[in-house]
Amino acid sequence: MRFIADLHIHSKYSRATSKDMSPEAIWKWAQIKGIRVVGTGDFTHPGWLTELSEKLEPTGDGLFKLKKEYEANGVPGSCKAEVSFVLSAEISSIYRKNDRTRKVHSLILVPDFSDAARINLALSRIGNLKADGRPILGLDALELLKIVKDLCPSAVFIPAHAWTPHFSVFGAVSGFDSLEECFEDYTPHIKAIETGLSSDPPMNWRLSALDNITLISNSDAHSPAKMGREANIFDTEISYRAISNALATRQGFLGTIEFFPEEGKYHYDGHRACNLSLSPQETIQHGYLCPKCGRRVTVGVLHRVEKLADRPLGYKPNGAVPYHSLVPLAEVIAEALGVGVSSKAVDMEYQRLIQGLGNEFSILMYAPIPEIEQKSSRLVGEGIDRMRSGNIHVSPGYDGEYGKIKIFESVERKAIKGQATLF
Repeated sequence: MRFIADLHIHSKYSRATSKDMSPEAIWKWAQIKGIRVVGTGDFTHPGWLTELSEKLEPTGDGLFKLKKEYEANGVPGSCKAEVSFVLSAEISSIYRKNDRTRKVHSLILVPDFSDAARINLALSRIGNLKADGRPILGLDALELLKIVKDLCPSAVFIPAHAWTPHFSVFGAVSGFDSLEECFEDYTPHIKAIETGLSSDPPMNWRLSALDNITLISNSDAHSPAKMGREANIFDTEISYRAISNALATRQGFLGTIEFFPEEGKYHYDGHRACNLSLSPQETIQHGYLCPKCGRRVTVGVLHRVEKLADRPLGYKPNGAVPYHSLVPLAEVIAEALGVGVSSKAVDMEYQRLIQGLGNEFSILMYAPIPEIEQKSSRLVGEGIDRMRSGNIHVSPGYDGEYGKIKIFESVERKAIKGQATLF
């Protein structure tokens, strides 16, 4: 069965996360987005694990579903679908290795509450799991991997947002130059990495060391509306074992749904305090220092990939899995209307499209453009058509600032709107 999975999100117990990230809201928005399997996030937090155990029930295949009494109203009929949950958590490891401070985030999937409880018990002896849904532990990522695989051999262990400068396995600030440097003899347990919002598969294809690694993408959502901004496409039975096997072998793994990587907030180098964005070449020319204030710039993902790559730009390995670059529907609508993405007008248009055409992924990827125009407007239809063909412009994100999508120039928007009014 073909389905979309977003395996990495956060709960309301994580810092800087919406209080709306409850099991009920995750269930609702998974349907609106078109996500069939969604991670719970944060199973290491005692309060969240208790809430999950109260509101979810096992489906008998290593996954869970929301109990009927917690299913809320508000899902448009056009979007109603089954949603399965998989127990997931992200852990931040901060430690010293090879004379450097390392900060590595890891995504963990397990099939049962008993597995999560055993892992939590072991980790609670190392750090405070109650402080944050994404706990910070003074624990080597290698030792974390050993603990997880020892307590739950079927666990899936994935380096999270692998290229983010400050908190990832390959990060320019505190990461490693290879998986082997981080995980040593346990590297064969790493079957997949999460590429993150600021990189896409072609960037990762430039590293031959990743040829046997499955490249996955997830939203890392901190609010319901951000779910699915990146995701994975499977064609397997819907079960923990099938998903785990697909991640390990790529059999049944059809590819990823991606941000345009320039939109990610660490794609380019730069210095946010000075509103300065730099290409890797410009950073090198300036000696890695901000030309405005003289401080060291944050080296972004594109630069870091360039440094570690052993293949030229544009290289595509045999057997490379396809990917789809999308712009979230609300952002396309905002561009079409020429207003802010959080405006009431965007929300009204979003709801109209969802009610009329189904979930967000079906609209962005498959709905015929004439149907989109009929339900919405010529501008929205044209925006989605341009997005599908990659005919957009993105000012790259840098140093924590998201990139800015531009689909229409002001003159174009007025001209298309005028044509639509005429006809």
